Amino acid sequence: MSFLHDLPIADLIAHYGYLAIFLIITLESAGVPMPGETALISSAVYAGSTGELNIGLIIAAAASAAILGDNLGYWAGRRWGMPLLLRHGHLIALDHGRLKLGQYLFREHGGKIVFFGRFTAMLRAYAALLAGVNRLDARRFLLFNGLGGLAWAGSMGLGSYFCGRSIEKIAGPVGLALLAVVIFGGLALWLFVRRHEARLLAQAEAAIPGPLG
Repeated sequence: MSFLHDLPIADLIAHYGYLAIFLIITLESAGVPMPGETALISSAVYAGSTGELNIGLIIAAAASAAILGDNLGYWAGRRWGMPLLLRHGHLIALDHGRLKLGQYLFREHGGKIVFFGRFTAMLRAYAALLAGVNRLDARRFLLFNGLGGLAWAGSMGLGSYFCGRSIEKIAGPVGLALLAVVIFGGLALWLFVRRHEARLLAQAEAAIPGPLG
């Protein structure tokens, strides 16, 4: 168990258990840079090695924290994100038409971003916030957010519990692969939008008529 003491969050988990797991993952999911996945992996390894924590309760704490934190981020983005962009978006080349286009594209692909973003370090803290800013339908968000939170907590928690820290050898490459997919996918989407912007703007206007609120 000596390797656990080298982790900055090991003492938090040892002393505060499920509460530490819940708070760290909630904050990360709400958009605060925190080691949420490290907390989940470390606590599951700790449970498997010592038996002092229950893996079922760890997964429940992690899943509920991920879902709650994402909801906080989503509603914050939905409440304050778009008004700020409508007022100041022109400063970063986001006029009304492009903001509407962002909503349209998120309406088409937002569920995938929310679900798979849970497994990608760079997106985990911001996918829900972006979903809120781009007004992803709340019911779709709740569905994909719930599925993503349960799948992430269950797979990472059980994997760490049974495989120990070797799960990081799997999680690291998988996370990097997903990040590469996100980066190249985002670049391809940007190039596609640039090439077909006029047509997509017309489609976005047809799908979301009138001014953005």
